[in-house]
Amino acid sequence: MVEELVTAGAAVLSCGAVYAMAAARVVKQYERGVVLRLGRLMPHVREPGFTMIVPMVDRLHKVNMQIVTMPVPAQEGITRDNVTVRVDAVVYFKVVDAADAVVQVEDYRFAVSQMAQTSLRSIIGKSELDDLLSNREKLNQGLELMIDSPALGWGVTVDRVEIKDVSLPETMKRSMARQAEADRERRARVINADAELQASKKLAEAATQMADAPSALQLRLLQTVMAVAAEKNSTLVLPIPVELLRFLERAHEGPQHPSVQASPGSRKQSDRPAESATGEQPGAEAVFEGEAPGLEAPESPATAAEVPEIPERPEAPAAAGEPSHRQGDGDHPNGQSSSDSGTGTAITGQA
Repeated sequence: MVEELVTAGAAVLSCGAVYAMAAARVVKQYERGVVLRLGRLMPHVREPGFTMIVPMVDRLHKVNMQIVTMPVPAQEGITRDNVTVRVDAVVYFKVVDAADAVVQVEDYRFAVSQMAQTSLRSIIGKSELDDLLSNREKLNQGLELMIDSPALGWGVTVDRVEIKDVSLPETMKRSMARQAEADRERRARVINADAELQASKKLAEAATQMADAPSALQLRLLQTVMAVAAEKNSTLVLPIPVELLRFLERAHEGPQHPSVQASPGSRKQSDRPAESATGEQPGAEAVFEGEAPGLEAPESPATAAEVPEIPERPEAPAAAGEPSHRQGDGDHPNGQSSSDSGTGTAITGQA
C-alpha cells in the first residue's frame, strides 16, 4: 500500500514537473509576449520576465521592440526633369504595439520593406535632380511620412528614413563637372575684374597725387630701379622721360604737304596760245572746255599736258579778222565744205 502511494506521488510530481516545464516561458527585456488562447488574442500582453501559459492551449508570440535597421534596395527611376537615377535608402523603425504587429499584419518587416521601396520610387518621380543631391533633408521627411502613414495601423512607427546614395549616369556626371568648372571660372573672372577695378581706382588716385607733386614720380621711379636692381643685378635700367618719347614721335611724323594738281583754269590758259597759233575756230575751245562749272579735275596721273595733239591740216592762212567758217569750197585744200571743217574742229577739240 505504501509502495503504491509512493509510486502515485512520484507520478504526480513527474507530471507536475513536465507541466511546469511545458508552461514556463521567459520574456526578455526588449520583447513583449502576445498570448493566443485557442486562437483568440488575450487582452494582456506579457511583460518581460518569467511567465506561465497553458500548455497545448496557449501559444506565446514574442515580439521584438527594438529599433530595426532595414536597408532599402536601390530603386531606379526617372526624376521630374527627366534624368535617370538609381537611389537606395535605409529605414529605421520599431514596434510600438505588439498585439497589432501580430494580428494586423502577417509579416510587418516584409510589409515595411515593400512600402519603403514603393515610397522611394514615388519620391524619385516627384523630385528633381537638384533636390536629390542638395535637399535631401526635405526628401527624407517626405519619405518618412509616406512610410509611416500605413505603418501606424500595423503597430509600427518609422523612426527615420535616410537616402544613402544617388547614382547618376556617366554622361550626367561629366556634364555636371563641366557646369561646375564653368561656374568656378566665371566666379574667378568676376573676382579678377573686381580686383582690376579697385586697382585702377587706386592707380588713378595715385596718378592725381603725383601730378600735384612731380618729385613723387621721380621717387617712385627710383624705387622701381632699386627693386629691379635687387632682383636682377645684371640688368641695367635707363629711365627715359615719356615727354621725350612724345617729342620724338611728333618730330618723326612732320607736316605733310599735299601735291599740287592741275586745275581746269590753268589747262584752259595753256591751250589758248596753241589754238590762236593754229587759227582754229573758237567752237573747238568751247567743246574742249565744255565742263560743268565747279567740277574739279579727277585725281589721276594723266593731266591736260598728256593729251595727245592731233596734227594740223595744211590749209591756207585765214585773213585777219575773217572767221574761218566763211571760207568757200575752193579755199579748202581738200575741197570740203565749211560745215565739214567745223565738224572736224569739234572732233579735234573733243579728243
